[in-house]
Amino acid sequence: MDMELIPAPVSVGDQGRCGFLLDASTRIDAAPGTEGTERWLRATLGAAFGLPLAPGAEGAPRAIRLRVDPSSASEGYRLTTGPDGSVVIAGGSPAGVFWGAQTLRQLLGPEAFRRAPVGGRATHALGFTDIEDRPRFGWRGLMLDVSRHFLPKDDVLRYLDLLAAHKLNVFHFHLTDDQGWRVEIKRYPRLTEVGAWRSRTKYGHRASELWDETPHGGYYTQDDIREIVAYAAERHIRVVPEIDVPGHSQAAISAYPALGNTDVVDTSALAVWDNWGVNPNVLAPSDHTLSFFEGVFEELLELFPADTSPFIHVGGDECPKDQWKQSPAAQARIKELGLAGEDELQSWFIRHFDTWLTARGRRLIGWDEILEGGLAEGAAVSSWRGYAGGIAAAEAGHDVVMCPEQQVYLDHRQHGGPDEPMPIGYVRTLEDVYRFEPVPPALSEEAARHVLGTQANVWTEVMQNRSRVDYQVFPRLAAFAEVAWSALPAPADRDFADFERRMVTHYARLDALGVDYRPPGGPLPRHLRPGVLGRPIEGMPPNV
Repeated sequence: MDMELIPAPVSVGDQGRCGFLLDASTRIDAAPGTEGTERWLRATLGAAFGLPLAPGAEGAPRAIRLRVDPSSASEGYRLTTGPDGSVVIAGGSPAGVFWGAQTLRQLLGPEAFRRAPVGGRATHALGFTDIEDRPRFGWRGLMLDVSRHFLPKDDVLRYLDLLAAHKLNVFHFHLTDDQGWRVEIKRYPRLTEVGAWRSRTKYGHRASELWDETPHGGYYTQDDIREIVAYAAERHIRVVPEIDVPGHSQAAISAYPALGNTDVVDTSALAVWDNWGVNPNVLAPSDHTLSFFEGVFEELLELFPADTSPFIHVGGDECPKDQWKQSPAAQARIKELGLAGEDELQSWFIRHFDTWLTARGRRLIGWDEILEGGLAEGAAVSSWRGYAGGIAAAEAGHDVVMCPEQQVYLDHRQHGGPDEPMPIGYVRTLEDVYRFEPVPPALSEEAARHVLGTQANVWTEVMQNRSRVDYQVFPRLAAFAEVAWSALPAPADRDFADFERRMVTHYARLDALGVDYRPPGGPLPRHLRPGVLGRPIEGMPPNV
């Protein structure tokens, strides 16, 4: 049977002569632990087909049966059709049941991804089916940068639905940077009153001479954050909030100048940054700064509960040390602590928050620069500059998420042609992403167990709105989702032709969802940004 599922399941069998018909008589028979999936099915399939999908008694024929079967893998499931015309989804956990329901939605055709029925059809047939499935990795993530360009709350909720549709289960929420602070912190109101807004924005790469003079900004209230987290939890998605320290902090410094290196620069003159790149204005390694950010994290931990957000991301990347080298106060701190230099000073800064978060039942995760100067014992690493940081961390016994920029930075261009809008970085085609392998063969078997999974990252310097984000993310996120979920062969042996064939149906699903993806034939007129400079890099990306 040809079911064109993405990501591909572990196995598909043929069960014989029975099938399932979705129509007005279909009921949902939901066992304990599956109530969230029941609600989701009623909201999505019920809307798409205009059906009530009323609750059904246990054993009622022609039902959607939802069951938790602890003997299965935690996020695994089995989807079968039975002799009574029912479809049964048995998951190893409530999450497994939910991923099985996502598969059912795909089996019911692209119409199942619409919000109201089209063509007057209130029935849909599903052939005989027997699917066994489970994920390869426990961490299957997308990082979305809402600091460079703010995405309204509804766009974030929509992206959570898109993650769920691809069986991705981690949403890395990049909330702060030099260009904007996006989360309300009640004890420090100026973080959003001042830090959430910039007067203008560089249009294109930082080499561009173009500016958008429209003030840009926005932030999520604490209730917005609670809603986003609850929406994610209902879809079995963990949220990893990121507050970037000690670099990428000019928005915070512009709101509270005492956070910066006041003995080196006039921090009171700093505004939220309107340009891109690595910013020299970093946090001062002072007791005041530590205390201030403890206050930030106290509110953050309340907004992101431990069951949904066991990991807290502290950034730690691209922190120039020039101001610390020039700062008498920073040099005095290095001497007082007996540190070898500025790298160890950053390590001390990160270790402080590792200890602080660990005492509150959370785990610190940061970009791979946190390895420099020594890594705190319980910390995990997002390996972005290549594989090397992840390999070093895993071999040293630290947990790792593989997200090398050369492979899975979705802001990088998808084609080498001249029409790609504001082209950034290396060419990473749909096939390139499909052949990405998160676990480097050089890793020892023991170290490989520390690879929690993988994540695709989306930095939004040249993505001003949801449509531009869609164009960069899709269709490549579908290929990435299969890499993260499915047990694929070695990269060179993967059947990309079969994936492309299945993508024909998946494009129709994305159309029904209103995703403004890059078409296989190239950008449409509305996607073009002629004359706006990017930063294309030629050649194959290095495997570092």
